Amino acid sequence: MNTLSKIITWKRNILASAVVLFTLIVLSFYGVYTNQFYFLKADNYIFPILTSVHFLYLYVIWFKITEDELPDPKMRNIEYVLYAIMIVYVFKVYDSITVLNSIKTYGEHVIPATFKPMATLSVVLYSILPILTLYSFWLRKRYVGSYNFENYNDNLNIWQ
Repeated sequence: MNTLSKIITWKRNILASAVVLFTLIVLSFYGVYTNQFYFLKADNYIFPILTSVHFLYLYVIWFKITEDELPDPKMRNIEYVLYAIMIVYVFKVYDSITVLNSIKTYGEHVIPATFKPMATLSVVLYSILPILTLYSFWLRKRYVGSYNFENYNDNLNIWQ
């Protein structure tokens, strides 16, 4: 992991996570079967709302590392919510693989030429997102520290 952290630094991880999240937010409104964007469907807004927690976590990590601060209970709670959102990310990987494999089922119908590239892009990005998220958890533990709140006040030195 140490050689990986030299290649993919914490800044690169946060920026890559942000780029992947922004791209997936745009793709959540895109219909691969019709080659159109759907902004009036309510279920297309679920993923962008859930990613707001991920963006908040990325901001908190960036702030804690740059300011050299200790972890706090609010950061822990955001990370625990992100653990639950990881289940949605894994489901989206499964869902996008199912959509990509559905070309065999709908092979006789008119499918746009952009179906395979866009569905493959979705599968790749949804597969990268949990990896980047788990890596950001590891970076938080390495650079910010563990969640040890039993003796939090003993380790806090306000004169530094």
